[in-house]
Amino acid sequence: MKLLASDASPYARKVRVLLLETEQSDVEVVDTKTNPMANVPELSAANPVGKIPALLRDEGPALYDSRVISRFLNARADAALYPDARLWETLTLEATGDAIMDAAIGIVYEQRLRPEELHWPTWFDAQWGKVERALDALGARWMSHLHGPVDAGHIAVGCALGYLDLRHADRNWRAGRDVLAAWEKDFAARPAMLQTKPA
Repeated sequence: MKLLASDASPYARKVRVLLLETEQSDVEVVDTKTNPMANVPELSAANPVGKIPALLRDEGPALYDSRVISRFLNARADAALYPDARLWETLTLEATGDAIMDAAIGIVYEQRLRPEELHWPTWFDAQWGKVERALDALGARWMSHLHGPVDAGHIAVGCALGYLDLRHADRNWRAGRDVLAAWEKDFAARPAMLQTKPA
């Protein structure tokens, strides 16, 4: 199998971390450069909307969307990153991490792909407001879960916070969030996170 991915994509990083955490070294990671304006033929053949990650399987059609791929690979490894006992919490926490990524990437795309004179400050503020509300929810509702056994929710949140450091370091998401920041520091030291940290 091949995973079409990019080092900077937090969604692809989620899957790469899961591969390492579940010791699935037989999946080849293929660096795939793309952006919302590009059409990369191999990627579009796997995922019609051209987004990464996409998983090319030896048997069956390609899978896409990081949550779909993660569930598949977790099942393939008979792992416990989507535990039945707290499945809905894990899925909601994963969705929260993904939502942080969505908003943070929305800001990046607006900055990079639109001419500066067309930048919309209200859009930047609205997207960052989503990030801040999600971060506050993590601190208020999810720290007991985050301090429990590692699951897919932890991976999504860890990768989302890593992406904020990569692309939005100037916004200092840690300010006033000491408990979440301490958790992130510990989680970022896991071997799978260190091995997938974007340059």
